[in-house]
Amino acid sequence: MQLKIKMKKYLIIAFATVFAISCSTSKVPVASISVVPVNILTNAVDSMSYALGVNVGSGFANDIKSIPGGKSNLDLLIKGFSQALKGDSTLINNEDAQNYFRNYMTQEQQKENEIKKAEGEKFLAENRLQDGVQTTPSGLQYLVLKSANGPKPLATDVVKVHYTGTTMDGNVFDSSIERGEPAQFTLNQVITGWTEGLQLMNVGEKYKFFIPYHLAYGEQGVPQANIPPFAPLVFEVELIEIVEQESAPVE
Repeated sequence: MQLKIKMKKYLIIAFATVFAISCSTSKVPVASISVVPVNILTNAVDSMSYALGVNVGSGFANDIKSIPGGKSNLDLLIKGFSQALKGDSTLINNEDAQNYFRNYMTQEQQKENEIKKAEGEKFLAENRLQDGVQTTPSGLQYLVLKSANGPKPLATDVVKVHYTGTTMDGNVFDSSIERGEPAQFTLNQVITGWTEGLQLMNVGEKYKFFIPYHLAYGEQGVPQANIPPFAPLVFEVELIEIVEQESAPVE
């Protein structure tokens, strides 16, 4: 995950928003526009300036929460921003500031990743000692929740399953059960832990898989799905069906 907290980004977004609003309203007949002035200060320019500051500050506040390590000095952040915005002399020149910020983010992200990796390894080491949990040579762990005598799928088969996926702390990030519809996919086109794990199952069985990060979404994770880097994942999976595929016509 690469975070880039740059003031230029927010200014561009803010000005682009203002421009877009101006363009869109210019297409509407003047008579149909109801203008409600929002001059909370002494004049329109002051109000606009303050509004822009609120927008920039709000976006900044959200990004600051994502800084690796979670630490920042708001007083110095505001001081540096104010000096640079006004063109005053700063304690660090712009080039050095960018380099320092980039290096800091890289180092802190590495530290955070090492912590997450160690937490995941500890979780799996403790989990493998639980009653009934079995571990394959790849590191995949599984627990049989319900047995059945149906056929086993091959990696090239299309399967239909119900599942719920959680992180190791129990947060649900995906669930076909919540969507109310089974998932269907070719087994060799999903994460490695699933490709391996579902081939152990018979149709009608339900397993619980504990998947190491290297068999899941790796060192990057999936931020938009709230899956962190180096995250082991837990899935409860029911193999409903091996879906028969139509054979290609013989020419």
